[in-house]
Amino acid sequence: MSALRNGAMNGTNGATSAPVSKRFSDIPAAIDVPVQGEAEDEAVEIDLLELFDDPTELCTLFENERAARTYWMTVALAYAKQKKIDHAIEMLVRGGNAMRDNNPREKLSMIGCLCWMYLWKSREAPRVPPDGELASEAKTKEYYLQLATSTLNDASRINPAFPPLFLARGVLQLLRASLQTPKASGHGQVDSEKADLLRSALKAFEDAIRVSQGKNMLAVMGKARTFFSLGKYPESLACYQEVLQKMPDFVDPDPRIGIGSCFWQLGFKDDAKLAWERCLEINPDHKVGNILLGLYYLDASGHIPTNSPDFLRLYKKAMTEYTQKSFKLDKNMPLTCATFAGYFLSRKQLSTVDSLAHKAIQYTDVNAIASDGWYLLARKEHYTGDPERASDFYRRADDARGGAERGYLPAKFGAAQLAVLRGDLGEAKLRLEKMIQQSKNHEAMILLGTLYAEEVFANEEADGKEDKSAEMKKAISLLEGVRGSWKDSKKGMSPDAAVLLNLARLYEHEFPERAQQCLIQVEQLELDQVPEDDHPTDLTNEAEKRAALRKFLPPQLLNNIGCFYSQSEKHEQASEMFEAALGACMKIGEKDQEIDTDALVTTISFNLGRSYESQGLYDRSIEVYEGLLKRHDDYTDARTRLAYIKLRKNPNKEGPDAVSKLYQENPQDLEVRALYGWYMGKVHSRKRPQNINEDHEFRHYKHTLQNYDKHDRYALVGMGNLYLIQAREMRRETDSDKAKRSATYSKAVEFFEKALSLDPKNAYAAQGIAIAMVEDKKDYKTALGVFVKIRDTIRDAHVYVNLGHIYAELRQYSKAIENYEAALSKEGKANDPVILACLGRTWLNKGRSEKLLDAYHEALKYAQKALEAAPDQVHYKFNVAFVQIQMATTVYGLNENQRTLAQLQEAATGLESAISALDEIASHPQTPYPKHDVEQRANMARNTQRKQLERAIASQKEYEERNKEKLQAALEQRQAELRKREEERQKALEKERERQEKIRKEREEIAARDREIAERRAEEDRARQEAEMTTDSETGDKVKRKKKPAPRGDGESRPKRGSRKKKAETDGDESGEERPTKKKRRLTKKDTTANSKYKSAEIIVDSDEDSDEDALDRAERALEKASSPLSDAEEKRGDDDEKMEVDDNRGDDEEEDEDAGVTRRQQSSRSRRGRVVESDEEEDEDDQARPAADTSMADLGGDDDDNEE
Repeated sequence: MSALRNGAMNGTNGATSAPVSKRFSDIPAAIDVPVQGEAEDEAVEIDLLELFDDPTELCTLFENERAARTYWMTVALAYAKQKKIDHAIEMLVRGGNAMRDNNPREKLSMIGCLCWMYLWKSREAPRVPPDGELASEAKTKEYYLQLATSTLNDASRINPAFPPLFLARGVLQLLRASLQTPKASGHGQVDSEKADLLRSALKAFEDAIRVSQGKNMLAVMGKARTFFSLGKYPESLACYQEVLQKMPDFVDPDPRIGIGSCFWQLGFKDDAKLAWERCLEINPDHKVGNILLGLYYLDASGHIPTNSPDFLRLYKKAMTEYTQKSFKLDKNMPLTCATFAGYFLSRKQLSTVDSLAHKAIQYTDVNAIASDGWYLLARKEHYTGDPERASDFYRRADDARGGAERGYLPAKFGAAQLAVLRGDLGEAKLRLEKMIQQSKNHEAMILLGTLYAEEVFANEEADGKEDKSAEMKKAISLLEGVRGSWKDSKKGMSPDAAVLLNLARLYEHEFPERAQQCLIQVEQLELDQVPEDDHPTDLTNEAEKRAALRKFLPPQLLNNIGCFYSQSEKHEQASEMFEAALGACMKIGEKDQEIDTDALVTTISFNLGRSYESQGLYDRSIEVYEGLLKRHDDYTDARTRLAYIKLRKNPNKEGPDAVSKLYQENPQDLEVRALYGWYMGKVHSRKRPQNINEDHEFRHYKHTLQNYDKHDRYALVGMGNLYLIQAREMRRETDSDKAKRSATYSKAVEFFEKALSLDPKNAYAAQGIAIAMVEDKKDYKTALGVFVKIRDTIRDAHVYVNLGHIYAELRQYSKAIENYEAALSKEGKANDPVILACLGRTWLNKGRSEKLLDAYHEALKYAQKALEAAPDQVHYKFNVAFVQIQMATTVYGLNENQRTLAQLQEAATGLESAISALDEIASHPQTPYPKHDVEQRANMARNTQRKQLERAIASQKEYEERNKEKLQAALEQRQAELRKREEERQKALEKERERQEKIRKEREEIAARDREIAERRAEEDRARQEAEMTTDSETGDKVKRKKKPAPRGDGESRPKRGSRKKKAETDGDESGEERPTKKKRRLTKKDTTANSKYKSAEIIVDSDEDSDEDALDRAERALEKASSPLSDAEEKRGDDDEKMEVDDNRGDDEEEDEDAGVTRRQQSSRSRRGRVVESDEEEDEDDQARPAADTSMADLGGDDDDNEE
């Protein structure tokens, strides 16, 4: 791109004006045509600036006067200069007819000129016949191309080797190739027919270049255009740049347009912009340059949000500054028409869209622009509601780019949208699937994902039994793929709230946390859309500012977020969201009083009351519910919650009365019936009759199912639970009892299965079946799988209790304890005596199984806690006594070396407490076990275990006294070992710290040394660059010092480029490190010959000379002392024979361009090769390498040097 950025290369040396077009520059203002008359030199002057509108008179004059070919062609070109191509063609045709009798070669150039005129007309002619005109009579592009072909054939018959014909043939083939309709031959491939035409064009252009010895820049431009059409953009770019380098003042046609287009296709859009801007600097009225820059800014605006000020600035600049100017310069230019049509489509000016799109289709010779035109027409018809015409236009737009697997993705997407509008979802999904297979188009992914999501939602709303899990997975996969692309800053895609809302609905049941994250992301998008004027200025805390802005958000969104917070038991955040949603409703009412927000306010207020209720803020929740009832006294849900709160606060009088009154007033409401059934269960839980049909709760549920709704799931689960309770209390002594009990469990399972058939995700029904499995079939493993699945759905403590029971039965005591403790951690369950008793029993079993005294202590602790929580329950007191007796038995059974005196004494104390407790339990009127059994256990403890412990204590005292010294020595040895281990650990830690500190210091030293080397090299570079600069005598500017040609000594050879190894050695010397290096070869003199010459000398600095003297001055003085230089021709002739051998491993070296004054560097895989400095000092044979003074070695430093450091 140097040709674009370097003004000196774009114009002549010292010139300040921009290059101008040389097209028709050889056409004079007037010509004198000799005529027959009395005077021999009589002539008629023809003003070529004001030619006749009808060339007939001029043609007649030329025919009568037998004018020479040059007059005919000059006038024809003058007409062409004025854009009157038809008159130019008429002049050339009549001129050719008038010269029919002449030598055919005489009129060859005229025929060639006529061919070019037909090609010109083809560019301006419509692609398809205008409406209302017969195809046989229409003068389309194809019509003029046929005339051009015929004319070119006539010229070729006269002289096929006529050089201008090569260029004409190439352009003709290019234009023919552009009219080829793409075939469905695969994405990114050029059609075979089009490729054949382009290869023919390429051959023609190469022939033109060959016969002109590389000087025909128009042929090079044609070659570049052909490469571009073939998709070979690097090759095309090289050709365009070659034109610009050889003819920097060549502006019509401007190669900068091609350079920018190549950069654009290669992805370097900013470089393309620079090329097109340079084109407009030279010619501000260049229509193509204007529209291309307009498209650049239009593309840039598409990568930023539409609400950004930068979007408006870029879009306005694209349309008003560049596209509009291009349209004013040429109202029929297809690319401009298509661009403007898109603009007017967004403005809904559909009539303008129609005319501009048809122009783009008619006049373009580029299939992509024709496709854009059809697509714009399709969108217009799509918008106006004509799906048939829209579908036809979408098909044409797609076909213009190849259709099928190639084609135009927006047109395919439009056709899919039409299929959705028609209700043909199968076709729409098929089209979208194909699009996504070809390219991961995000719009297609969004639409297809939405279609699958809608299928899932429709099935849910219709309570369908059809399995839509596959559709749900596809929808989530597609929408998540789109969501993931938002994180890629390179794609510049903005998040779409609709995608997130659909994902939230899809995640709602299975993954509520993900659904909540989606809604929170939507909230952030909505907050970003709030205008700056509405932001509070008096708040600095971000959380407070965010809360204040929520009143501008949709209340439905805030309500849904609050519901997810409630579901995850984050009730404070839920309350905040519900309060913000109410504030948003008030804001909507303030803006537009006609909007009815009552339904929203009612729902959100109820949710807020439930949130307060969950936090235990009953007064606030009552206030909310009563406020709702003031506005809607028939709001049963609010009355239900009030009755429940009264029941909780006053369970004896006011609560039951409220529930009974509510039930009497709303006996048909299923929610009220559910609450009443629950209330009856609590009231009659301790006095259930043996006959289940006499149970009040059972009769209530049965009445609900028989008279109100046989599919009421709460009643079904309640019936199942009652059957479970009855089965659990049934006798099981005989086989008949067991069969009856099992049949009752089966009835319970039937009700649970019915509930599950109505609601497959009913966790309570699943839990009931699992309990029946455990209690009836002892199927612990299957039940375990069910409980694990419902654990995240039912967040109650009893789920963890059931899991603990199963793990305890499976003898997985650690997991059982973990689940019991999880149950204890639930709200209101910290002192639940049942859970505490279960923990005590599990610890006791763990102690028995693993012989752990610590486990017995834990069992005793939890048993005592259960007794503290329910001191009136006799069986908890029995549990404490039982654990104490078991602990005494276990300690007594241990060997003397496994127990201590303190443990025995503690066990004896516990045994005494157990004996007293058992005596009290035996005298209690309601003993947990038969009184005789309790008394017998107490007597055994009193008579047997007490004496056993007394003997064990005496024996343990004697043992410990006898082994006191050994025990003390063992204890000291153990403590010494522990101290030693701790010391070793500390030493290892200290050693590791020292190692890390050493590594850190070494890295700091390396970094400091690298910085020092980099700074020294940068300083050397600056000094070297200063040494290269000198002051221009004419301008006074700093310019690079030019090398003067120097004579060569006899046989002196030119230097070769240095090898990579040489580069590393030289840089190492420059860094100041003392390291041995290989010796440089001494250059030997060859025998002198008569035609010997010197290469233009490199700058050589003697390290022994005075360092204060400028190196360049010394070099120039040395050059002046040498013999006079030879001519460039001699130097070029001798170049190939004189090369310097530097490295044995090197092959043929590249030659250096001496005229340019700079050295071309051959690119290697990792670094650039530099020149090898010549040394003409004899004493340079020293092993120590001195610093190189050649400025070209400056760029040899790099990664290799750093590696050697």
